[in-house]
Amino acid sequence: MTRLNSGFCLLAATLAITAGTASVAVAHDRQHPPARADHHHRAAQTLVGVAAGNADFSTLVTAVQTAGLVDTLNSAGPFTVFAPTNDAFAELPAGTVDSLLRPSQRAALSRILTYHVVPGRITAADLTTAVRVGGGSATLTTVEGGRLVATVRRGTLTLTDAAGNRIGVTAADIPASNGLIHVLDGVLTPH
Repeated sequence: MTRLNSGFCLLAATLAITAGTASVAVAHDRQHPPARADHHHRAAQTLVGVAAGNADFSTLVTAVQTAGLVDTLNSAGPFTVFAPTNDAFAELPAGTVDSLLRPSQRAALSRILTYHVVPGRITAADLTTAVRVGGGSATLTTVEGGRLVATVRRGTLTLTDAAGNRIGVTAADIPASNGLIHVLDGVLTPH
């Protein structure tokens, strides 16, 4: 576990800071840090390319393809993607993912996926600083138009979605040419 550095950049365009309470220390799972060459290789790929290169995101990649969002997430951005793993999708009620992958559910799937995307390149350090400056929480506006509330709980960066679910960030700051990926242990639910 490593302690994240503090920093603050590009938050004015993407974060509205709100009052709340939370700790400031944030740690993330870094048991298998990427090799330096791998880090640079991933940074040369788009968000979709990075996700497609990681087997833990195969459900997410399939969903992005089905929703017709590949071109958007391959564009210049930058974007910050809060990416649920396959295990996170597997925790949804039985049949949910299969249902969302049907052509008739494309709009609903797109809404859910764009709720996981925030404009700008927002590092975990940026979020941590925003939470501290905001008195314990920071509000992010998603591409979908909804809001996520970032807090730090027990040393973990946590997002609270519109349904009140608290989803943890398990790995942060995975670089891509057009943004960053933060790994989630759950699926965020828009309003």
